[in-house]
Amino acid sequence: MTAAGVPPLPPTPIPPPPRGGAWNLAPRLTFQGGHSVSLLRGGDALFPAMIAAIDAAQRQVWLATYIFHDDDDARALALALAAAARRGVRVRLVVDGFGSKATLPVLRDWLADSGAELAVFRPIDRWWRWFSPGQLRRLHQKLCVVDGAIAFVGGVNLIADRLDLRHGWSDAPRLDFAVSLRGAAVAQVMQTAQAMWTRAALGRVWRDEVLALTRSAAPLANLRGLAQRLRQSPPLRRAPADDAPLPPTRLAFVVRDNLRQRRAIERAYIEAINRARERVDLVTPYFYPGRAFRRALGAAARRGVRVRLLLQGKIDYRLAGLAARVLYDEMLANGIEIHEYTAAYLHAKVGVVDGRWCTVGSSNIDPLSLLLNLEANVVVQDDDFAGELGRALDEAMAGARRVTAPPYATGALAVLRRGFVAGLARWFLRMAGLSGKY
Repeated sequence: MTAAGVPPLPPTPIPPPPRGGAWNLAPRLTFQGGHSVSLLRGGDALFPAMIAAIDAAQRQVWLATYIFHDDDDARALALALAAAARRGVRVRLVVDGFGSKATLPVLRDWLADSGAELAVFRPIDRWWRWFSPGQLRRLHQKLCVVDGAIAFVGGVNLIADRLDLRHGWSDAPRLDFAVSLRGAAVAQVMQTAQAMWTRAALGRVWRDEVLALTRSAAPLANLRGLAQRLRQSPPLRRAPADDAPLPPTRLAFVVRDNLRQRRAIERAYIEAINRARERVDLVTPYFYPGRAFRRALGAAARRGVRVRLLLQGKIDYRLAGLAARVLYDEMLANGIEIHEYTAAYLHAKVGVVDGRWCTVGSSNIDPLSLLLNLEANVVVQDDDFAGELGRALDEAMAGARRVTAPPYATGALAVLRRGFVAGLARWFLRMAGLSGKY
């Protein structure tokens, strides 16, 4: 990467969202310079980098992921975490209770007697938990921070690149990306990982201790024990400064939560698309954006911006594939290019705008990611980094299948398909406690 900074993008008026929309209420991104960022393609590049950082850890490791599988690649990571904990490094990891449900027993065995602390976000260990409020809102972030000095952020779950949970092993690795970064934003990544672990771990700790308190004849002693265990979770703190000089790469770390930053990632995408002058490339396996997002894409294409979508060609979930394809007629009518990736399974969630703005993270462009799940992306303003990612996307699209006509004929059947998907999405969001137009 060069040491040259990238000037901020010129402001462009943003069309208002549809009535009732709230995406524009999210806080704006804050870009900071002084970062070093490296692009990592899939677990084949990410896992060795993570293991090397964990092996060199001296103080603490924080990790948050949706899937922690039980294959050899995941095992190597788990054993590195256990080894770090045994030599005195504080290791705390949080996994999603749905995404990692099947492999939790194996993961606990790998970490047993090491001192590594595992928390489960919204566990599903009882049948009635399926009906608990908030179960549709999952931890979908993929974060790792070592010693407050280096962070890993992206869309890569802790599972081998050539293994698909529904379809088994394949010869080609799935298309996916992550980044490693150093600089001021590492503190924000660490705070997010800490918050996820604390939210999951203290929920369990509090429940267990309160139950013990109500059943015990020594309530004062149990209260003291509860206070001691709560103090074991350190307060959120900034990462220590790294003495090594860093190039002035500008980036922002952005999360989607269910508090103040509900539409933050969606807003980041929409603002970048509205400012685009030449090209917008978006890659996501699950594509069913809301009205404001679709309006921004269509407006960009109509003013002469080349807009390209790279979506799944090998479908892992049929309903997700249907949801994307019922929008093809609208996208094509606006002059948006659609490419379907067929070389392997697609899991990347990235975007590049005008060769200078780009994002890598965990957020798909669908209601689950944009409105429900806890997500995290890095947004980078850097010509060299955006160029590297853009070349990777050009390569992927060159081997993809270009869609030139909607897969469903126009007419009553197409309208029924689109209505079915829209109705199902609306029902799902209402089940999750959301209402209003999407």
